[in-house]
Amino acid sequence: MSTPQPPMPQTAAPNWQAAPGASYPAYTSPIPVKRTHLGNALASEWTKIRSVRSTMWTLGVFVVLVVGIGLAAAALVSANAGEGELAGENPLSFGFFGLLLGIMCVITLGVLTTASEYGTGMIRTTMTACPTRGRVLTAKAIVFFVVAFSVTLASAVLVALADVALLSDAREPSSSEWLKGTVGVSFYIALIGLLSLVVGSVIRHSAGAITIMIGLVLAPLVIALFMFSESLEDLRQALFEYSIPNQLSVFYSQSLTDTGPSGWDPLWIMLGVTAAAFAGAYVLLEKRDV
Repeated sequence: MSTPQPPMPQTAAPNWQAAPGASYPAYTSPIPVKRTHLGNALASEWTKIRSVRSTMWTLGVFVVLVVGIGLAAAALVSANAGEGELAGENPLSFGFFGLLLGIMCVITLGVLTTASEYGTGMIRTTMTACPTRGRVLTAKAIVFFVVAFSVTLASAVLVALADVALLSDAREPSSSEWLKGTVGVSFYIALIGLLSLVVGSVIRHSAGAITIMIGLVLAPLVIALFMFSESLEDLRQALFEYSIPNQLSVFYSQSLTDTGPSGWDPLWIMLGVTAAAFAGAYVLLEKRDV
């Protein structure tokens, strides 16, 4: 029959296991802790957009297209126009051709600003660092809009000044035409890029979102060109009037049609469409997993 063993003596717990109390105050991190806000998200998104190669490539190609084609068109017209033929022309209108092609670059950058993070998985890190998803989308939108507007405005102003100098026989643009041909068109193109950013957030696939946006720009005009039936005349006219190329031409007072949007109407239309898309993207972002 075995003899019962005496109980083992209790040993004091080491300091690192001792319960916190008056003798062991709570640990305080030496790293300062502050409440995050939208400014922190803006700083993060600015660091992203200026540090990736896609930004430099897309904006670089955009500037080359806008400035190069705008100057080339004005120089070609100036060299072949007879005396007095340009008397009634708005010299700013020759910037239209470069901006129409440059839209593709702005669309690409807008989509990549959001969709590329879903493709690489970086969006999980972003949402972990900033759990407030709406703040992330808002910061991306603000940073992208400022960048797109600034680059477009600088390019449009450069082309406008050069075209006025090249086409000395053309009439002098009015102050409202200067405003629409520089600031107005820059706002419009930046809004198209912002709509692309929102579509990228919804689709979460770069190629798919870029395809959708290019279709939105080109499809209405191309479809209208092949509508020959008289029964479709009203639809054909509407597609012409509200196509993005026609709306872009309105900023230079040379609408491709005699009816449809005029003045600042294209800007308000694009602003309403972008705001509605942004609201939908915000709701989806809050409901879906990243």
